[in-house]
Amino acid sequence: MKTKLSQFNFELPEKLVSKYPAKERDQSRLMVVHRDTGKIEHKVFKDVLDYFDDGDVMIRNNTKVFPARLYGKKEKTDANIEVFLLRQLNKESKLWDVLVDPARKIRVGNKLYFSDDEGNDLLIAEVVDNTTSRGRTIRFFHEGTSDDFSDILDKLGNTPLPKYIDREVEALDIERYQTVYASQTGAVAAPTAGLHYSRELLKRLEIKGINFAEVTLHVGLGTFRSIDVEDLSKHKMDAEYFKIVQETCDIVNTAKKANKKVCSIGTTSMRSIESAVSAHSLLKPAEGWTNKFIFPPFDFNIANCMITNFHLPKSSLVIMVCAFGGTELILKAYEEAIKEKYQFFSYGDAMLIL
Repeated sequence: MKTKLSQFNFELPEKLVSKYPAKERDQSRLMVVHRDTGKIEHKVFKDVLDYFDDGDVMIRNNTKVFPARLYGKKEKTDANIEVFLLRQLNKESKLWDVLVDPARKIRVGNKLYFSDDEGNDLLIAEVVDNTTSRGRTIRFFHEGTSDDFSDILDKLGNTPLPKYIDREVEALDIERYQTVYASQTGAVAAPTAGLHYSRELLKRLEIKGINFAEVTLHVGLGTFRSIDVEDLSKHKMDAEYFKIVQETCDIVNTAKKANKKVCSIGTTSMRSIESAVSAHSLLKPAEGWTNKFIFPPFDFNIANCMITNFHLPKSSLVIMVCAFGGTELILKAYEEAIKEKYQFFSYGDAMLIL
């Protein structure tokens, strides 16, 4: 029987899509969903401590969001343009895949100028290829190393808040649209389940004996791309770079063999670990690109519990959560979340599925 997109539709009031994060990271709300009994509890995120014990493992995505949204001018016309950096293709030649807006004005051969507040051109780029209707490949011209380029991006770039947040980027976003343990630069969107962890909560979990295992998956805009096929087996995910090292595998596999809780923090961590499963259903080291799309029915191999945010209707994210928690139970939990006015999506509240 085919799994259909329409099964994952629900009415979400616009006011429940959060525009701002909770005042404190670990003070967001937490819904706890028990798969064995169907019980649903309402907690605060720092209560997650009560559900884990010595030897349990949490798998977190250590990707770091970079300031991927640039505003500049097109040569000669001085027309304002937005360039959203998706991924670097080649460090040596400084080629990037980007999205441009307004796309109709930006053609192959155009030069683009990016200036600081004083009007000094810090970056110049040339459009070298069209990739999609809004997509372009551009080549940056700048002197110095990739570290110098990162410094320029920090000066010129803006935190890439998702468009649906629909407000100007503010100072708080630089810190809050980033996990406290982010270390590997490369994402254009935050792995949002991890945004609820404060440094204090991490310390308390460590004191209790919970181990952390790190994976890297550089979240791309494909995470937010709408699904436009009813038969989910025909949907293709955009590929995203991921890496899992031996140390992570050792921590996770030790816990698995001891029948401990192995908790995936977020859908990006889940996609990573399910892209690196050995023949014995253990985690193995891996590096490369994954376009794994997880939808029901799906046999999960590594994690036996999951922390995730509340996602938008018919998104690949809510579909994965339904695959893990059971479609009927998760959609019932979402009904309750809407009734109880939980906040949704990147800056929203969290769900723990046990």
